Amino acid sequence: MNYSQTLEFLFSSMPTFQEKGVTAYKPGLERIAAFCRHLGNPQRNYFTVHVAGTNGKGSVSHIIAAVLQQAGYRTGLFTSPHLHDFRERIRVDGEMIPKQKVVNFVDKHHDKMTELGLSFFEMTAALAFDYFAQSDVEVAVVETGLGGRLDATNILLPIVSVVTNIGLEHTALLGDTLEKIAAEKAGIIKKSIPFVLGEANEAYNGVFEQAAAANKTRVTYAEREFVCEAHEMRADGQRFRMVRRRDGHTLDFGLDLLGEYQRRNVLTALTTLDLLHEQTPLTISRRAFVVGAECAARTTALQGRWQLLGEQPRILCDTGHNAHGLACVAEQLRRSHEGGRLYCVMGLSGDKDVDAILALLPRDARYIFTQAAGERALPAAELASRAAAAGLAGETVATVPEAVARAKALAAPADTIFIGGSTFVVAEVL
Repeated sequence: MNYSQTLEFLFSSMPTFQEKGVTAYKPGLERIAAFCRHLGNPQRNYFTVHVAGTNGKGSVSHIIAAVLQQAGYRTGLFTSPHLHDFRERIRVDGEMIPKQKVVNFVDKHHDKMTELGLSFFEMTAALAFDYFAQSDVEVAVVETGLGGRLDATNILLPIVSVVTNIGLEHTALLGDTLEKIAAEKAGIIKKSIPFVLGEANEAYNGVFEQAAAANKTRVTYAEREFVCEAHEMRADGQRFRMVRRRDGHTLDFGLDLLGEYQRRNVLTALTTLDLLHEQTPLTISRRAFVVGAECAARTTALQGRWQLLGEQPRILCDTGHNAHGLACVAEQLRRSHEGGRLYCVMGLSGDKDVDAILALLPRDARYIFTQAAGERALPAAELASRAAAAGLAGETVATVPEAVARAKALAAPADTIFIGGSTFVVAEVL
């Protein structure tokens, strides 16, 4: 098979959660464990950092990977979903896995994958683990797909486990309360392995404390390790001054990402990297962190996080796609379109809490409701109807490219156009 035929096989015979949603989800570790044994357990050949959470785990994973690379380690990075190319999910030192490596892996292990009935995500995780081993990776940053306890990546024995935060998402699979979802994500905590919690919350702190105690480790709360003493937004990123609480050590650095919510992600990443330096065999210098953070997006090719696409009118996009994440996006939107009108090109996935999301969005914006290509997309007409009931004014345009073109036709140079609501909507404009 060539690369296109290989992808066709993967996407057709192993449906992705990205495309199919709940019907593609296969919980449990038996299949991935059996397949990795077949591969020789490649995931044991390097250190791993395991990252879960409702929001921010992609940004945190990319920042950590960029710093580790700057520290001189050959670094693997496994994330999902992808925006354009399947290979975005698997990178070594910022470079995507070569097409031929994907083809060779599927050719070699096709029969075993079929025999075990692997899900798309299980296959992709195993491919990443195998490729990292082949590439002499020294440390890999691995993002969970969904949840934690039963996620395919949870066969790892990491040197640190991280949960960024907990919000209500995928409630049909993970539970309908913050506590239940936290219990699933706490499943990545391993015996005697350091654990970082990015954002504390009285609703679920106890869940993590209990899981950590049962595993003879403790919760390291990012907010108790560092405090942000100064923060400044700039045209090309943002600047931070973080102070380590235990000794007053000050760190000044930049980040080449624009979203204000990255302040929380930076705190989580910094705490994790500090812990890696203090409690694991890895050495991460102050310079490695400063330089790595300043070029994190460029090093890892991270896209879609409050990304500026144009000026006059100002055009922004963000992949925030649930109420927990879009609350931060909506707040920044309200503050960032001074002096002009705000146009929002919005499309949502049908399996989200649509009404909760609509309640968060700015009331004074002009909306252009649309839908991404793919089965999970909420029909634009239904979205517009539910938005109207929520007091949001706008119109319906069938496709994302047409909706963006309509927004550009309406907007004056001083206006702002925001494109988001779904990773799949953003993927069509990047």
